[in-house]
Amino acid sequence: MTSFSDISAQLADQAIELPSWAFGNSGTRFRVFGQTGVPRDPFEKVADAAQVHELTGLAPKVALHIPWDRVDDFGVLRRHAQDLGVSLGTVNSNTFQDDEYMLGSLTHPDASVRRRAVDHHIDCIDVMDEIGSRDLKIWLADGTNYPGQDDLRARQDRLAESLAAIYARIGEDQRLVLEYKFFEPAFYHTDVPDWGTSYAQVSALGEKAFVCLDTGHHAPGTNIEFIVMQLLRLGKLGSFDFNSRFYADDDLIVGAADPFQLFRILVEVIRGGGYGADSGVAFMLDQCHNIEKKIPGQIRSVLNVQEMTARALLVDRDALSTAQQAGDVLGANEVLMDAFYTDVRPALAEWRESRGLPASPMKAYAASGYQQKIEAERVGGAQAGWGA
Repeated sequence: MTSFSDISAQLADQAIELPSWAFGNSGTRFRVFGQTGVPRDPFEKVADAAQVHELTGLAPKVALHIPWDRVDDFGVLRRHAQDLGVSLGTVNSNTFQDDEYMLGSLTHPDASVRRRAVDHHIDCIDVMDEIGSRDLKIWLADGTNYPGQDDLRARQDRLAESLAAIYARIGEDQRLVLEYKFFEPAFYHTDVPDWGTSYAQVSALGEKAFVCLDTGHHAPGTNIEFIVMQLLRLGKLGSFDFNSRFYADDDLIVGAADPFQLFRILVEVIRGGGYGADSGVAFMLDQCHNIEKKIPGQIRSVLNVQEMTARALLVDRDALSTAQQAGDVLGANEVLMDAFYTDVRPALAEWRESRGLPASPMKAYAASGYQQKIEAERVGGAQAGWGA
């Protein structure tokens, strides 16, 4: 049986990127409830993210969203992050807010609109150059609402052409990561609805293009861990957007709806070599905190990922393989379930203390006074929100 001491060193390899937008006012399609103390600019977003890393040791990078996080000098923002003990990570593009993109962006029938969308991504790569970012992540709202609205095949051809133009600008040490989502805001068809479409598009681009898997972007009942396995097997899993869903793309705290699913995903990540600094797979959160406080929401999220990672690392691989080879169906399942049901929280608390971190980051944050401080200081001005 694998013990916690056996996996302690591996846990130190975990790094989970935080989304800058999770610290601003963001929420559901129904309503965004404003909160006191939320950041007013990207510098304050980074400062809040740094609090999560300081208390957990799990979140050394902050992802940016352009133009939401545009500043006059990205070099200044980069140094600000470094001074706070974190760095700037993935750059996320945005082609889903402007009126011009109503009928699509990279797939739009009008070549001038497609050119504008491509140019936006080139601007994002310029930002990456300034901050030392590796990944450009693309999520597209492109699609149609009605049969016959546009030519489905032509849209795939336009997408391939647009992505090729962006990919040509990607630097030697940079990557393009294409996300997929099976519906919304387009309801008849989405241009990148599934992992197969994303895989086909990035495979045509080259070795610096990968698939991003958002755990909330699948139809109910989808076996997400199978997709994880397949993309790792094919060498094309670039990154995760971790969140949790009950119905659709809910963007709730990861592990909240189905912690067993998160465990199963991480079992396949580890099995497929997708865990650790050298794997090339980026772990990132993509969540909204609409009714809960932003910073505790992010702390709870990274702790959930860490807990399920520890359980996945505890799977007795030798015993599992032996049972599988023997056709011992229930025995193999029991090996997996033994790891899942192991309560690793006390061991993780000790693990954190041994590294100079608080045993309970949630309690440490509540006692720190940081929430009260930002609520008192961040008054006036425009608070950052979804779309800003």
